[in-house]
Amino acid sequence: MTSAGEAPTLTVVLASANADKAKEIVEIVGPLGIEVLPRPTSVPDVDETADTLEGNARLKATAIAVAAGLPALADDTGLEVDFLGRAPGVHTARYAGVDATYADNVALLLESLKAVPLEQRTARFITVAMVCWPDGREVVAEGFVRGHIALESRGERGFGYDPVFIPDEGDGRTFAEMSLPEKHEMSHRGRALRALATELARFTNP
Repeated sequence: MTSAGEAPTLTVVLASANADKAKEIVEIVGPLGIEVLPRPTSVPDVDETADTLEGNARLKATAIAVAAGLPALADDTGLEVDFLGRAPGVHTARYAGVDATYADNVALLLESLKAVPLEQRTARFITVAMVCWPDGREVVAEGFVRGHIALESRGERGFGYDPVFIPDEGDGRTFAEMSLPEKHEMSHRGRALRALATELARFTNP
């Protein structure tokens, strides 16, 4: 995923089993000199049982690194809504249940904020990104973006809660209404992965 004739600075195995997230990660880190290998299909899903985003990212990255014998890249993302006491937080992907779809989660969130005015629907997305090596070494970075939860779903792009998250740094559109380059520029995941790339450069080229 690097430019022609340009060697990657690091090759990692992707730990995520979420196809939408995997696609987004590759789009963001490819231009940063990180080559991403697909997640081994032989490795079962990792149970995200930690009580923090960093803990869950570490569980995934460590399991894939050990299984593949290569450094592994994982992330975990939380949506924190102030009116809901910063829920769903670490349970963001499973807000409406273990087998919840994106639509299920969004529907529950909108129902939970029913009748709450836009100015009180403040929230932030936070991503913790991590690379773990089979020998236990690791590099961690974080990124976040503040915004509001829209009154209704808007837009067709992206995934997850993108149709209801309006970043404060934008122009009033949800992430799902933005082009992918626009979203990546200000998104929590984009910021976390760019920060991770910077830390990895320092780590591998001290």
